[in-house]
Amino acid sequence: MPGEWQLESMSVGRSGSRASLGRSLVCVCVVGRGERRGFWMRWPGAGQAGAAMAAALIWILLMGLLAGLGDAEAQETTLQPLVGRVFVHTLDQETVLRGPEHADVPPTAPVTYHAHLQGHPDLPRWLRYTQRSPRQPGFLYGTPTPEDRGRQVIEVTTYNRDRFDTTRQRLVLLIGDPEGPLLPYQAEFLVCSHDVEEVLPLTPASRFLTALGGLWEPGELQLLNITSALDRGGRVPLPIEGRKEGVYIKVGSASPFSTCLKMVASPDSHARCAQGQPPLLSCYDTLAPHFRVDWCNVSLVDKSVPEPADEVPTPGDGILEHDPFFCPPTEATARDFLTDALVTLLVPLLVALLLTVLLAYIMCCRREGRLKRDLATSDIQMVHHCTIRGNTEELRQMASSREVPRPLSTLPMFNVRTGERLPPQVDSAQVPLILDQH
Repeated sequence: MPGEWQLESMSVGRSGSRASLGRSLVCVCVVGRGERRGFWMRWPGAGQAGAAMAAALIWILLMGLLAGLGDAEAQETTLQPLVGRVFVHTLDQETVLRGPEHADVPPTAPVTYHAHLQGHPDLPRWLRYTQRSPRQPGFLYGTPTPEDRGRQVIEVTTYNRDRFDTTRQRLVLLIGDPEGPLLPYQAEFLVCSHDVEEVLPLTPASRFLTALGGLWEPGELQLLNITSALDRGGRVPLPIEGRKEGVYIKVGSASPFSTCLKMVASPDSHARCAQGQPPLLSCYDTLAPHFRVDWCNVSLVDKSVPEPADEVPTPGDGILEHDPFFCPPTEATARDFLTDALVTLLVPLLVALLLTVLLAYIMCCRREGRLKRDLATSDIQMVHHCTIRGNTEELRQMASSREVPRPLSTLPMFNVRTGERLPPQVDSAQVPLILDQH
């Protein structure tokens, strides 16, 4: 049996309960890997024919189940990252789908990966995962720190997007200290012409170190860290051909920096970059044209000179020394706050009361009244006002009454209801425009 599982027993019986009367029960027992598993299945049917059919179907399903349990055994790969050195592991079909059961998988099948630390939902803080598209390989990369020494297990699940197959793989990382001399001289470059996936393979990384050797003193160069510019706060570039995300590449060496690199990282070069001018570069750019480096973002770190240790503060007895310039008072004099409280409360109240009285006087005592206005108006003006008002009321009453005949000027010559044309009662041609001229 695949996967070291074996069929122990299989029995067929009849159900005796009322709810499942007339159904066959099949019991399958499987042993392997130090454990035993049992499966109960109900098959609707009557007699031994239904039981035989159920047994045949269970046998087929059991063979597929045992094959799946055998394939579920995850592959295991041991890797040895070094502290302070960049670690890159490629996830592709050649390394992951290398079993005989994946022989029929085409090399162009879309495959994605999901990696996490064993027992945790995410990767360790020093490890990153990236994949540009399902038809391109994925990468696990990062630089372990001294706190990450030891053994770490990374579980990788592979998903075949065409066949919906999954494959598990375990990466056992044995993180140790590097051998050889220390690398106190470290430089970091921003490569604007590449994405992080284009630098992680071995060939582009070696080409970068070889090209950088022309700008550095003779010595062995090693990659210390590779970081995408997006992880440093960079922006996603526009979808225009030729624009990349950018990648930071950190290189270390035991040889000192060259004069060319020191001039690039000098304050004069930074001042020129702040003004929009190119930095000072006294040597030939051997990285071009394969790598377009932003020379305004070059940083150099010299760890050859040990940093002074921080002074450890010495605990004292808690008593301050005598200071002749600071003489704190020993006793505080008694102070009465009643006057301050009265001034704080009474002054706003008096102002509010004064404003209230002034407003009441203006609104209540300064009103003219109707009688005063009538007495101040002349009799002729009052009679004229009353006449106009009376005439207005009379006209409103006449307009509201239906018994008053309508004026001739408002009578229509065409009756809307009957359709009869009525001649005008008055000949308008004989009426003068001005009555005084008649």
